[in-house]
Amino acid sequence: MGRRLEQLEEFGIDVVLERRHGIRASILRGILHALSFVYDRLVQVRLYLYRKRVFRERTLGCLVISIGNLTVGGTGKTPIVEKFARALQSGGRRVAILSRGYKSVPRRRTWLSRLRGDSDLPRVVSDGKSLLLDSVTAGDEPYMLANNLKDVIVLVDKDRVKSGRFAIDKWQVDTLLLDDGFQYLHLKHRLDMVLVDRQAPFGNEFLLPRGTLRETPRNLRRASYIFITKNTGEPNLALMKRIRRYNRTAEVIECSHKPLHLQNVFTGEQLPLEALRDAFIGSLCAIAAPQSFEDALRKLGAHVDLAKSYIDHHYYTEAELISFIKRCIRRDLAMIVTTEKDSLRSIASRASANPKPCCLRSAFSPDGSLNSMLDVRRWALNVCFKHAQQSRANCRGPQDSGIKP
Repeated sequence: MGRRLEQLEEFGIDVVLERRHGIRASILRGILHALSFVYDRLVQVRLYLYRKRVFRERTLGCLVISIGNLTVGGTGKTPIVEKFARALQSGGRRVAILSRGYKSVPRRRTWLSRLRGDSDLPRVVSDGKSLLLDSVTAGDEPYMLANNLKDVIVLVDKDRVKSGRFAIDKWQVDTLLLDDGFQYLHLKHRLDMVLVDRQAPFGNEFLLPRGTLRETPRNLRRASYIFITKNTGEPNLALMKRIRRYNRTAEVIECSHKPLHLQNVFTGEQLPLEALRDAFIGSLCAIAAPQSFEDALRKLGAHVDLAKSYIDHHYYTEAELISFIKRCIRRDLAMIVTTEKDSLRSIASRASANPKPCCLRSAFSPDGSLNSMLDVRRWALNVCFKHAQQSRANCRGPQDSGIKP
């Protein structure tokens, strides 16, 4: 059943991205286009109701930073969440990351707990000391964040007000990072950071379900900071001009995602990126933009002799991995390279063979408008300080107005 649903999802993606042709695909695109107008109206009505305070935002008494995007997947959000969590944590803040755990498998509730009306506690992926859940129960991104961040609490729950309150009560956190939280309006954000992928800034320009946009680009006006990700060093003048049409005040920060090293999936041995130069390799991934991963390997000098990709968040079966490994062996390839997310999800626990499987670890680094603030930790703390000062200024009573010596 799971495989059938995945095939249906893959077919839908191909239709939306116009990789499928023919009468049936064209009719389906027409239906999806009509539904996207309905979806847009629903999104705008929801925003209007929050703006007019018919729907109320909840506040939890601490700094809440949302890191999200306008499109579905593929903007390089997880490395940026990791970078900010590290920066804030090293600056003395107690940080918890709140995620909804996309495609994670929740714990099953017993009939007795349902009868009593017990509410599920948020799933604790990491308590800041140890990793407590696997990638199936936690979800890909939360598991990857918890694996890389040893001193940061990571929680998964669709209700992020509940998980935020849980983190404050149990661990006395003072900073909440909402992973993919731009559309989560039930919890009030102090800062909204929105990622825009330079390679496909607004997807295919259509809203869901016809396209990959969750909201229209004009909703960028809600953003406090806008990150242009996956920069190649070329100027972004046209994109900057379009962004400024929607938001004239947000600081726009250009950043690039750069590979760090290769890492053996089983032993943890790190290899320099030079190991890819002139090597014949196999590429295996299940991410939103597989082509960008393969292109990155080629830019590092590798010959991608065999490439296999699946839809985002695909869980590999043992048969799929063994089949791909055997094909690589027959071609006498030097190694199989996958993404860090794929290696943590299921490859390490299900594959063991030569050529050795390696994952390509990467990170994001700010450039462009952050050249004068290369210390991201200081920048993050300055942002928090500035907004704390602003909050205090907004809360002053009549007796505190004016300048005092």
